[in-house]
Amino acid sequence: MIHIPILRAGRSYKSLTTVDVPHVKGGEPVARVSQANQGLIAKDLHSVDQNWRALEALTVSELLVICKEAAQLFAETELPLDGASQSPDDYVHCLSATTGMPESLCWKNMAKIRVVLEELEAILGGLTRGLDLSVLDEGWGVQDGRHLSYVPQTEALGAVLPNNSPGVHALWIPAVALKTPLILKPGSLEPWTPFRISQALIEAGCPMEAFGFYPTDYSGSSEILLRSGRSMLFGGGTTVSPWKTDSRVQIHGPGQSKIILADDTIAGWEDYADLMVASVAENGGRSCINASGVWVPSDGKEVAEALASRLSRIEARPLDDPEAGIAAFPNPEVAHHMSNLIDSHLKVPGATDITAMVRGTERLAQVDGCTFLLPTVIWCEDWQHPLANTEFLFPFVSVVEVPQTAMLERIGPTLVVTAITENRKFRRDLTNSLAVDRLNLGPIPTNQISWDQPHEGNLFDFLYQQRALQIEPRR
Repeated sequence: MIHIPILRAGRSYKSLTTVDVPHVKGGEPVARVSQANQGLIAKDLHSVDQNWRALEALTVSELLVICKEAAQLFAETELPLDGASQSPDDYVHCLSATTGMPESLCWKNMAKIRVVLEELEAILGGLTRGLDLSVLDEGWGVQDGRHLSYVPQTEALGAVLPNNSPGVHALWIPAVALKTPLILKPGSLEPWTPFRISQALIEAGCPMEAFGFYPTDYSGSSEILLRSGRSMLFGGGTTVSPWKTDSRVQIHGPGQSKIILADDTIAGWEDYADLMVASVAENGGRSCINASGVWVPSDGKEVAEALASRLSRIEARPLDDPEAGIAAFPNPEVAHHMSNLIDSHLKVPGATDITAMVRGTERLAQVDGCTFLLPTVIWCEDWQHPLANTEFLFPFVSVVEVPQTAMLERIGPTLVVTAITENRKFRRDLTNSLAVDRLNLGPIPTNQISWDQPHEGNLFDFLYQQRALQIEPRR
């Protein structure tokens, strides 16, 4: 059986405590994963300064070259896996088998990660607003006639990672080029991607000391968050809630992303049907940047019926089917619970499951031994309905009808808003809204990422702080 080890400063470590990762079909073990306990993590983090010095010895320019080489290794070659090796095909098969994501979507996410590794220089240019990155090598420098200095805020970036989509791992990759070692806690079903990225970077010449990989339980995750100077935390509302007030932890929780059509564009809503479908369903609807809401000032039911007609064509297929577009649930009980929760909320007046009428079949589907939830479109007449502003781990969207004048005070915290309007005042209101994290003005899918723009908080600003610097001129 495949064994996935702990990485302690890049070196493989086999624990006496292991956990088997099951196949979504039948539950047969796919891999055995060594588990790090709280004490081991605390011990390793106590000496993380040594790992930081190993990475600090390289220039940012050298690290960018390493990342570019790692892109090709990650996507095309066999990489070490605890004394054996793993090909790209093996990686995709294993990733699909434990997460339920179709192999076709695994390949797409693999390509996304490759692009990030290849284009890190441009990505850092966006995150740093064009900073001459050699400033990070020397600690200070001169740019545009100004003295600049940046001081690191941590000797390691912790990351408590999710299972939902391998593409999210692209968010911590820039830390390597920013000279920050990593303390990675993988999702219980998705150890494959962070381990493979780490091995690709080590093979490309990155100091192995830069990589800590700690599969662990809740107490181990808390240890990472408490002891790392800076951390990223991915998870649902219950998981991230206790850490929301901790400035050392960057939260990546539910997105509740939305498409907004305004008074001046709603008459032409049919022109944006493809945009809405893509925003809801791309990547199997498993990302926080997938739209879970379409907010309109009128014609809400017509929009919901059109979306239901389009999204109902997406079928559950075997995971190795090239046309597969939605993911299976590794734990069928979770799918049943979600579906039952939606049905229980539908008993509250003010919302209708339009797809149930269009499709005429159950929301739950069993195909090739796997459990799926089929795309679901809810028409909400009441913006306060429990289903008006929520998201689930499959293509689920609520169409909510609200007057334009009330939209921004009612949408609630939203990771991505795609606003389709030419109204200058409304655009200005959108840019001023504290509820909106990322804003797309115009028909841009919510799931379309510009990697030189912050996803959810700016990683450079999170890892570095500008310090005041004055230097006496030489006489």
